Amino acid sequence: MKKAYLVLNNGEVFEGYKIGADTESIGEVVFTTGMVGYLETLTDPSYAGQIVVQTFPLIGNYGVIPRDFEGACAVKGYVVRSLCDTPSNFRSEYRLDAFLKENGVCGICGIDTRRLTRILREQGVMNGMISDSPAPPAEDIENYRVKGVVEQVTSKTKRVLPAKSAEKYGVALIDYGAKKSIAACLCERGCRVTVYPADTPAEVILGADPDGIMLSNGPGDPAEDLYQIEQIKKLIGKKPLFGICLGHQLTALALGGMTKKLKYGHHGVNQPVKDTGGGRTYITSQNHNYEVIAETLAEVGVEIFVNANDGSCEGMEYGKLNAFTVQFHPEANGGPHDTAFLFDRFIDLMEKDKKCLRTKP
Repeated sequence: MKKAYLVLNNGEVFEGYKIGADTESIGEVVFTTGMVGYLETLTDPSYAGQIVVQTFPLIGNYGVIPRDFEGACAVKGYVVRSLCDTPSNFRSEYRLDAFLKENGVCGICGIDTRRLTRILREQGVMNGMISDSPAPPAEDIENYRVKGVVEQVTSKTKRVLPAKSAEKYGVALIDYGAKKSIAACLCERGCRVTVYPADTPAEVILGADPDGIMLSNGPGDPAEDLYQIEQIKKLIGKKPLFGICLGHQLTALALGGMTKKLKYGHHGVNQPVKDTGGGRTYITSQNHNYEVIAETLAEVGVEIFVNANDGSCEGMEYGKLNAFTVQFHPEANGGPHDTAFLFDRFIDLMEKDKKCLRTKP
């Protein structure tokens, strides 16, 4: 195997072997703690612009299963301790190395991912480069920024997904980098889902008269998405609204709140989230580098979930606006389905709204 190097912008160098595409790549280095779900990770558009490190040591052991993909692969690079060359699973169609090659993603294996993860935990997320040289241009790594990634991963055209049972509701899903499981969870509950590109004007969405609006997950710094924030200002309060991940952050910014970057983010399928109302803790799937500052929204909303590890905001409810948002992924593929009930809560909001419209004189 060809030698390769992961070079961090703090000067640390990890020597290993090249996997995937025979290229070099610079990205923001983040780690994810999931023991399973590497396919969902690689096809989650929220990882756009990032080099992903798997903390679990053996990756690729159940091969590549296209039916499990969540979207197009958008990662900048992939880092694993050991890459399995002989997958064993009746659903597997080919090897993970071939997947990386066909998607143009370079990676590195054979490095100490435990040591790398400790560095990221202690010093925070930093830029890095998967390189053929142990001494690539330091300025290139230092100057890299994750920018314009929502435009990179969003749908290019509108499309309609039919309900999987009797149609009860029409939902507008604004795609900032949506995982396909979000639409699937809605379709399974009797929703016809119309997926709109991220640059769709609010007037177009409201003109279609949906029963509810879903704001999807997505990559990057939410404060960069000024156009999307302006459209949410026009949408919120008009229809029942449910936001996930980036949708949660953009809604907060649209309502005058603030966000900030976490030290190393939350990436994985085992993040504990506490319900502030009942005290129950749920295990959730997450993938984000930014958090909403709940105190900045005290006049318009109530914090409904907090992270049990670091106390960061995991959910907001805006009762007067018929809206709620969460930082985690209730569709959770891969991951636990502890919070799938939030889709039912969204259904209830749409049903109550329809009843109100029917009873108006």
